[in-house]
Amino acid sequence: LPDIYEVLRTKKYVDLTHAFGPGIPHWPGFPDEHRETLYWYDEGVGSSGSGFFAQQYTIVGQWGTHVDPPAHFARGRRTLDEIDVKEMLLPLVVLDVHEQAAANPDYTVSMKDVRDWEKKHGSIGAGSFVALRTDWSKRWPDSKALRNEDAQHIAHYPGWSLEVLRYLYEERKITASGHETTDTDPGLATSKDDYSLETYIARQNHYQIELLCNLDKVPEAGALVVVSFPKPRHGSGFPARVFAILP
Repeated sequence: LPDIYEVLRTKKYVDLTHAFGPGIPHWPGFPDEHRETLYWYDEGVGSSGSGFFAQQYTIVGQWGTHVDPPAHFARGRRTLDEIDVKEMLLPLVVLDVHEQAAANPDYTVSMKDVRDWEKKHGSIGAGSFVALRTDWSKRWPDSKALRNEDAQHIAHYPGWSLEVLRYLYEERKITASGHETTDTDPGLATSKDDYSLETYIARQNHYQIELLCNLDKVPEAGALVVVSFPKPRHGSGFPARVFAILP
């Protein structure tokens, strides 16, 4: 292991996580963050005292770059505390569809996109983390730009497709997936309260990561991803810290 560390410490690391705070983009059904300073170095600032800095955070679990455990959408599936730490260090696969999403904000990843990736890099390995690059994270922190609603309040943002998810989880046996948007499903679907793709992943008993960023700074293949998050008992979601280690 010391030899592995000596190799890893020389590599480039890319943070795939947005910093969070009050007012950030989020699913419209959730409340905003509330943050209170309980203690501050000087007297008269903290609501509870002074001498050090401590804050209290009131947030929904699905906040900022976050992890959705299977139980988030599937009753009886794993909660956060049941996710094995071995699932937090994985080979990273990036499906790059940012040009398609720029041309068509309603774009959903296709099997052609997956086949093109596999023609260049070989079969997607079992146990991989597959991230969908759309460059939608470049719209952060503009909530309106991320939702991209039309005059009829229909959202237009890219997403996954059931055909691709089934291929990745059932045939390629990946461990997890992630994306830059607020939802697994495209905006046209979520505008109709259709979250069938997120439900599909949850029912397979796999976790996912939402609101990733900086996928344009990592290669399509060859990197590792570290997905870390707290361990609340029976947790339904939590902000995550996700980063890539480049080859």
